[in-house]
Amino acid sequence: MLTYILAYRPDEFGLVPDEEGFVGYKDLLKALHEEDGWGHVRHSHINEMLMGGDRDLFDTQNDRIRSRERHWVLNPYDDLPLPSLLYLPIRKRAHPVIMERGRKAEGNSYLALSANREMALRLGRRRDQHPVLLEIPAAAAGQKGVVIFPFGDLFLAPEIPAHVIAGPLPPKDLLEREEKKKIDKKQKKPSALKTPTPGSFTLDPGRDPDPSRKKRGKQRKGWKEEARKIRRGETGF
Repeated sequence: MLTYILAYRPDEFGLVPDEEGFVGYKDLLKALHEEDGWGHVRHSHINEMLMGGDRDLFDTQNDRIRSRERHWVLNPYDDLPLPSLLYLPIRKRAHPVIMERGRKAEGNSYLALSANREMALRLGRRRDQHPVLLEIPAAAAGQKGVVIFPFGDLFLAPEIPAHVIAGPLPPKDLLEREEKKKIDKKQKKPSALKTPTPGSFTLDPGRDPDPSRKKRGKQRKGWKEEARKIRRGETGF
């Protein structure tokens, strides 16, 4: 099963490897748990498998795993025609922000989109029980320079700008909540100049408490010797 997923069809299970071919254990286990008969699999089970005869088939690195032999390709320059509509699953609470700023992939991976609504929901439910499916007019977005390319049954993008998101609009309560956050953030931001309270003073690094020092300026050369003569009464006056 792992060989099929990682070496042949990660897209079939809604998985997007990074540019090095790695898939996170966390994402892999979520995909496995959606399959009948695989809900019991844990990280420890995969480790046990890697200690057996299959250990030469995979590479592991920290919290990631990949197949050494891969029969798929990530090709951002693939110019195959794009469908008219794709779905991008997002968390519900991020809806207002993404509508305003767009969505970027994390690290060296890609955003996963699908032309199939059920697959998009499957992807979204891995992060949110009630995900929002953003509608992306992919063909039109591609004509505007947005990079979207096929990866098996999925479509990948490094970024989806806000101006190509067709909807849906966030609910009114989420918009109001986001607006309140912005207002609260502005109010909490400290002002550059504070009004001193009675009985206090503000330090001014440019103010010298001894104004006479500014007038004295730099002492001329030989002033130390002259001072010694004055103390010894050796002046010519």
